Amino acid sequence: MAMDQPRPVRRPSRAILEGDSADVYFFRAQQVLEREGINPVVVMEVFSRQSGVLCGIDEAKTLLAHALRDADRGEVTMEALSDGDLFSDREIVLRIRARYRMFGLYETAMLGMMAQSTGWATAARRCADAAAPQPVISFGARHVHPDISDTLDYAAIVGGCVGASTPAGARLSGLRPTGTMPHALVLMFGDTVRAAEAFDRDLPPDVPRIVLVDTFKDEAEEALRVADALGDRLYGIRLDTPSERGRVTADLVTEVRARLDQAGYQHVRIIISGGLNPDRIAYFKERGAPVDSFAVGSYISGASPVDFTGDLKEIDGKPIAKRGRIPGVTPSPRLKPVDLSAWLGE
Repeated sequence: MAMDQPRPVRRPSRAILEGDSADVYFFRAQQVLEREGINPVVVMEVFSRQSGVLCGIDEAKTLLAHALRDADRGEVTMEALSDGDLFSDREIVLRIRARYRMFGLYETAMLGMMAQSTGWATAARRCADAAAPQPVISFGARHVHPDISDTLDYAAIVGGCVGASTPAGARLSGLRPTGTMPHALVLMFGDTVRAAEAFDRDLPPDVPRIVLVDTFKDEAEEALRVADALGDRLYGIRLDTPSERGRVTADLVTEVRARLDQAGYQHVRIIISGGLNPDRIAYFKERGAPVDSFAVGSYISGASPVDFTGDLKEIDGKPIAKRGRIPGVTPSPRLKPVDLSAWLGE
């Protein structure tokens, strides 16, 4: 779903604003242009040769709003799509009109924000489409540097996940974090039921009671033991059987569901995780496995970035382009005007 309003604004870091994260040739170009007294009003258009779910463009809007805050407002316009918009290959997703030296240094950061997040959001959409109508949760934070785990989880939610595992990522999306319990907790208690009872005893009642049941014993047996112990308070069980034990299968899910139902625990949901991707999700769907939700990690976090390109198409009102491109502004009826002041977060 496209997000038309500014999300919680995170001010660009000092390294980004000072150009330390820019390709050095942009910094050198700034030096040359400044010394030569050249600073035309240009039009830059941003597009990709791929299609996907756009994400990171709202963060780029925040960066550009800071970069252009002191510019002559009569010389600045911006049009863009929004986080969550589907875009086609070569479609213009962002157009900036401003003096080049006001924003040219930030091309690396702007494109990087969009490339990484769009890759994650697009991968999340593939999983969400494969799982529909069952929901998908982002569990990929452990596969990326912690400084960007919030951005990963936000992108996954933009792409179609209903929740994410980190508080920071969920907060960016206006949600609460989603999770169960680690195997370490069960191992330290030495018994799944003891761990489940402590979890139930010590955490606030608004935290769903979802218990791992693959640590010590047969998953179906453990699911029943936990259900007997927690009763109506048990929200769900998670199956995360490792590959060393054959991983989670459609037959295992079906058996666990049947045994829970026969014991009167129809309310207990089954969540599965462990190496999931669209093909694995399709496997469970095609076999009619009664999965209530899927938790996906490395498929989303390991998605390749979507390559975006920024092209100058006008200089001081004159259409221009490098070879292989058509000079002048590209017709882009889906672009919407961007109010830069709304993205400053002040």
